[in-house]
Amino acid sequence: MSGVPGGKPYCRRVSELTIPAGPGMPNGLVIPAGELAERYSHASGPGGQGVNTSDSRVQLSFDIGASTALDEVQRARLLRRLGPRLAGTVVTVVSAESRSQRRNRATARERLAAMIREGVAPPAPPRRRTRPTRGSVERRLASKRQRGETKRRRAAPEDD
Repeated sequence: MSGVPGGKPYCRRVSELTIPAGPGMPNGLVIPAGELAERYSHASGPGGQGVNTSDSRVQLSFDIGASTALDEVQRARLLRRLGPRLAGTVVTVVSAESRSQRRNRATARERLAAMIREGVAPPAPPRRRTRPTRGSVERRLASKRQRGETKRRRAAPEDD
């Protein structure tokens, strides 16, 4: 079955992925369509008779190492943070929740965008150690003394 005259299999044109500005991406990020690869396959789960005939499962892949949309700092952060999820330098997101291929495509693109947004963000600043103020230390010790005194008064009187 071909969707286009001439015998070529039907496939959707992949559009670019736009990620809004955020930490680590002051101007946002636009991943060109040529750097994204979508593959479709049969999804398990609900769908009735159509589940065996429609390719509603979507796999969206993005090669971080070969991307021209990322600068070196962003690429290094993504490769370091997404290391366990990578196959080489390629990250793949799968979506098969919906019966609709269109919704699964949108979900996969949202997940990839969120993953990139989180991975490119700079690390949180290190925690600065602080000391309690003298007043707070004195209040804490006074409270402990008061509590101990209350408990001593509750105890049975000692016989001498």
